Amino acid sequence: MTGTSVHLAVYDTFADWEPGFATAQLTQHGRTVRTVGLTTSPVTTMGGVRVQPELSLDALDPAGSELLILTGASLWDTGDTLAPFARTARAFLEAGVPVAAICGATAGLAREGLLDDRSHTSAVSFYLAATGYAGGAHYVEADAVTDTGGAARGALVTAGPTEPVAFAREIFGLLGVFEPKKLDAWYRLFHDSDAGAYEELNG
Repeated sequence: MTGTSVHLAVYDTFADWEPGFATAQLTQHGRTVRTVGLTTSPVTTMGGVRVQPELSLDALDPAGSELLILTGASLWDTGDTLAPFARTARAFLEAGVPVAAICGATAGLAREGLLDDRSHTSAVSFYLAATGYAGGAHYVEADAVTDTGGAARGALVTAGPTEPVAFAREIFGLLGVFEPKKLDAWYRLFHDSDAGAYEELNG
C-alpha cells in the first residue's frame, strides 16, 4: 500500500451509516480517514448530517491513498451526478489501489464497467442487471465480496446495503487491520452480538 490515508467519498444523500464500522476501526488502527467530495462545498447525508469535504475529487491522487470508500446514495440511481466518483474508482483500480463500494455505489461501478470481469455482490443481482452491465456471470450471493484484482489491478470490495459489518470485515482483512482470528472475533461481536468474542478480540 502507498499510504495510511483512507479516502471516504461524501456526497448529498450518501448513506452515512454504511461506512461507520469501517472508518471507526481504521482510525483506531492508525489510518487517517479523509473525506472527499465533488467540491469542498458541504454535503448533506441521507441522515441529515452536514459534512464538509476535506478535499475535492480533482485533487485526489491514488498514490496518496490506501483505499477509496464509496457508499450508497439516492443520487447513484437518479442521474450522472456521481459518475465522476466511479471514474475515480477506475483510476484507483488501474493504479493498483483498492476500492470498497457498498449499496448504490456498486451500481455506479457497474455502469462504469468495473464489475464486468470481477467477482462482486450488491443488494440483489437484478438491481445491478438493471444497469445493463455485462458482469452478471460474476455476481456472487454473499454478504460481501473481495476480488483481489490479479496482476496490476487494485482489489475491489463490494457489499449490499444491509451488510455494513461484513463490508468492514472485508476492508479490515484487505488492509491487515486484524489478524484472522481477531477479525473473526470482531465480526462475531458486531454482527452476531457474540459476547464471548469480546474477550477473544481484546485478549
